[in-house]
Amino acid sequence: MGLMSKILGGNQSRSVEDYAELNLEDVSTDSAGAAMQVHIAEVGSQADAIDIKDAVYDGDIVIADITRLRTEDSTVEHIVDELRQVAEEVDGDIVRKGDDQMIITPTGVHISREKLGQKL
Repeated sequence: MGLMSKILGGNQSRSVEDYAELNLEDVSTDSAGAAMQVHIAEVGSQADAIDIKDAVYDGDIVIADITRLRTEDSTVEHIVDELRQVAEEVDGDIVRKGDDQMIITPTGVHISREKLGQKL
């Protein structure tokens, strides 16, 4: 199961016809004008949290995969607390989805607790 299907909760099977091939010449790869970026991070240790914090302080969104951390390890709690503090400091938001993902946002970005098209 891919990261995006985990995020979106997609358990539906997909076929090749569900996807469209994109020609890179048709898509702008210049992100210099973008005010915000979305980063994907894999957290395996305390040191990985530093890059996440820097990105959030810079005004970017981070989707962090924490599956490499053991859930019973106190390191997980320490990293989650540290990232929660960063989200509070910048007036952003943080959500933990299950035992394997976290989304941390900067100032002015709120994470909805409802899935689109569904009322939880």
